[in-house]
Amino acid sequence: MQKNKLTYLEKVGFGSGDMAINVVISSMFLIISYFYTDIYGLKPSHMGILFLVARLIDAVTDPLMGIVTDKYRTRWGRYRPYFLIFSIPFGVSVLLLFTTPDWDYNAKLVWAYSTYIFVTLMFTAVTIPYISLIGVLTPDPKERLSANGYRLFFAKIAAFLVTIIVPKMAEQWGGGDLAVGYQAAMGLMGVLATLLFLFCFFTTEERVEHVIDKKSLGEQIRTVWKNDQWVVLCAVCFTGTLGYVVRSSVAAYYAKYYLGADATMLSAFLTVGVSAAILAMVASTWITKRYCKIQLFRWSQVAVGVLSVAMFLIVKPGDVVLAFIFYFLISFVVDLHAPVFWSAIAESVDYGEAKSGKRVSGLAFGGISFFQKAGMGAAGFLVGMLLTYFNYQPDVEQSAFTLTGIALMLTVIPGLFHTLMGAFMFKYRITSEYYENMLRNGMELPELPSTKAWER
Repeated sequence: MQKNKLTYLEKVGFGSGDMAINVVISSMFLIISYFYTDIYGLKPSHMGILFLVARLIDAVTDPLMGIVTDKYRTRWGRYRPYFLIFSIPFGVSVLLLFTTPDWDYNAKLVWAYSTYIFVTLMFTAVTIPYISLIGVLTPDPKERLSANGYRLFFAKIAAFLVTIIVPKMAEQWGGGDLAVGYQAAMGLMGVLATLLFLFCFFTTEERVEHVIDKKSLGEQIRTVWKNDQWVVLCAVCFTGTLGYVVRSSVAAYYAKYYLGADATMLSAFLTVGVSAAILAMVASTWITKRYCKIQLFRWSQVAVGVLSVAMFLIVKPGDVVLAFIFYFLISFVVDLHAPVFWSAIAESVDYGEAKSGKRVSGLAFGGISFFQKAGMGAAGFLVGMLLTYFNYQPDVEQSAFTLTGIALMLTVIPGLFHTLMGAFMFKYRITSEYYENMLRNGMELPELPSTKAWER
């Protein structure tokens, strides 16, 4: 088993890849909506449609990228080469996404479509190989869980940079022009992302070589949809991303208008959420060493729904302290599931192989990425439409109706999606014990366990 253990450097290198990816994910979750409406100048409804259109493109590109990774293997491995090839284009796409040209509205709308779709394509080119990489670094489920803990810790560091450093740099470097400031600040984040991908490429190693069956696209789709546990994870990914993105997208509006925050307090509010998520990575690793990781996943998301309703009912406009406390708690509890989810994907692929005798890896990981981005797109569209419905106007005093809508979008609405996510996980039953038994039995499927027991 020693050869299956990952060094600390390799775990850090693996984590650096997700840190690079999360420069984009965090900006899309935390600041892109606020940037597009309050700085770039898009109408909320146009922004929502843009997010939805980009996800329709993902419906084609994500599965296609998964098929490509299954088909080709180089001397560096099956997945790592894409970090080398696309690291620079990925960084450039981040800079262009936050570039605001001095054009009329229609031309700026075209530019927003072009740059957002470009960053989406670059995101696909690196993300599909990255989320597949954990399956070939090591076959040891405990090492995978540990590596995912590093990965998600570094992902939250990226979110920390986006919420703390970027707004401050944008204000300082813009010279009174936030559009210029955000271009410079996110351009620096793009350079950082490029360097992190290169570091990930040079410090990781693909140890596991799975035999990829040569199958037509139609056969791959039929095979992967017969994997009932993978299908559950798709539903979990979509609903969870919906909740996470809706909450994260409206956090800046909530701080600015519902709490009356200035730029410093707005940054602090976002940072509280990210800090709680970082602590959740540590807590999740500790808890899953002692208790069933699947039970933790289920009940943490149900708890998010309860906390969200409580925050909506208790926190009133201007209740800064209570808002910070509830936002910290929700952000902490919601991310307890994250290391479990990303290790579960690789385990569900192995389960599918044991069940059908056929391995579909690239399309399975690509499908998960598609459902994640479909959730992002649906959430972005929902945010745009809800802001329009609640009569949101940038940089003016909001009505009581608008403030209530913003509060609902931060609490009850995403809380509902997370509760649904937890409910779906009651259909997922590949515990650590079950997976280890499957490996010991030579990839023969044991009987699926009950969903009732809190297993160690």
